[in-house]
Amino acid sequence: MEVNYENEGYDNDYQSKPKGSILTRKNNTLPIWGNERTMNLNTLILTNIQSSHYFKVNLYELKTYHEVIDEIYYKVQHLEPWEKGSRKTSGQTGMCGGVRGVGAGGIVSTAFCLLYKLFTLKLTRKQVTGLITHCDSPYIRALGFMYIRYTQPPGDLWDWYESFLDDEEEMDVRAGGGQTMSIGDILKSFLFKLEWFSTLFPRIPVPIQQQMEKKMSEKYPPVVEEAPRRNVPEKNFNSRERDDYRSRGDLSDQSRSRDRIDRRERSHRDYRDRDYDRKTSRANSRERSPYVSRRDDYKKSTSRSPKYGSSRRRDRDDYR
Repeated sequence: MEVNYENEGYDNDYQSKPKGSILTRKNNTLPIWGNERTMNLNTLILTNIQSSHYFKVNLYELKTYHEVIDEIYYKVQHLEPWEKGSRKTSGQTGMCGGVRGVGAGGIVSTAFCLLYKLFTLKLTRKQVTGLITHCDSPYIRALGFMYIRYTQPPGDLWDWYESFLDDEEEMDVRAGGGQTMSIGDILKSFLFKLEWFSTLFPRIPVPIQQQMEKKMSEKYPPVVEEAPRRNVPEKNFNSRERDDYRSRGDLSDQSRSRDRIDRRERSHRDYRDRDYDRKTSRANSRERSPYVSRRDDYKKSTSRSPKYGSSRRRDRDDYR
């Protein structure tokens, strides 16, 4: 059943709805998850927001929801928490590193000042829906999604973000420019990454994170890429030769490597058999030679005995 909105001005004054509408005063009230005073922001960022001249003077004069939206439209140009070049984190380590946003402060950005201003207005569900579906500026939508990420229960994040994961509207999120992202990519970063430039989002419990990862894999299943087929140029062959040529061209790389290994093994076996035949033929030729027996007799006659010396010397001594 669709939500029946009668008050298109998105004001805090809520009118009664006709029977059958699911929107009531109770569910139009948006719950705040976590710290209801700090909006779960980093302590250093919140301190700089509350002490900045822009928040205390300029934004203090804005009293309504529409005035804040107009200010976002004219003033927000990026989504970083600090202005470009205002915060020096070089040389800082440990808890003072730039990732955790706890080191030396800087000039807090207009975007985060307006984000906290929205928090002070205590937005309703209808007003947040108007933020994320606004058509004038992508930065209005982005601050609406960031408001949801900081203030809403982790179990409700998927329901808020799911229908916008394919949104291709782009914006430059880096201070000074140079990093363009679509709404869909920003939301995926909000869901699955804890860091956002030099600050951290509230942590999502592990079971809820696993459920969102499972839903993401079901929504975007992994694509298995097939191996590209080899393009074989056509040649002027007859039908049989063309079929043989195509069959050779369609062989996979694995079969080709296997053929190379088989050819190498066959050549190795051929060389081994050839050497064996050569040695065998040489031994057979020595046995058939008429000089082999004479050479053996000579070796026997000149062999030395360990006790009496050579056989000739032993025969000479016997004659004497």
